[in-house]
Amino acid sequence: MARFRKEGKKEVPEINTGSMSDIIFMFLFFFMVITTMRESDSQVKFTPPKASEYQKLEKKSSVATIYMGEPKKQGIPAIDEVVSIQLNDKFARTRSEDMKVDIKGFIEEERAACAEKDKDPNAITYSLKIDSDVKMRYVNILKQELRQNNALKINYSTKKDKKEGK
Repeated sequence: MARFRKEGKKEVPEINTGSMSDIIFMFLFFFMVITTMRESDSQVKFTPPKASEYQKLEKKSSVATIYMGEPKKQGIPAIDEVVSIQLNDKFARTRSEDMKVDIKGFIEEERAACAEKDKDPNAITYSLKIDSDVKMRYVNILKQELRQNNALKINYSTKKDKKEGK
């Protein structure tokens, strides 16, 4: 009878990692598709007013958002304990004089950020997301301050008015 001998140790076969990069890129693509990029979350109640005519905003890269409405949480500063103003992700102070200073500073910060990215600072669109229950006197203070600081590109966020019969 023949004897079987082991000639050295058997080597463990290498793991094939050729398809691992495909799997990693598939996961990366999946998470890129399902992730939404948001710079700020609204801390104020925002129910947009209805509009019969509207136009979509073309360039969303240079948009500064100003929210105005009732605070969602307790402890958030409000004007007359009714209206709160949020500039992108920061709150403006409550007195109208302080609010004007905050808005002016906000405009300067946005322009400086645009200048750092080598974009035209005058191309910034200020998107006003104002709750439909906010009184116009607060909106007028905001609009006057934007106008005084030469921030003239303004967008009002609305929702489409669905009329019956169409």
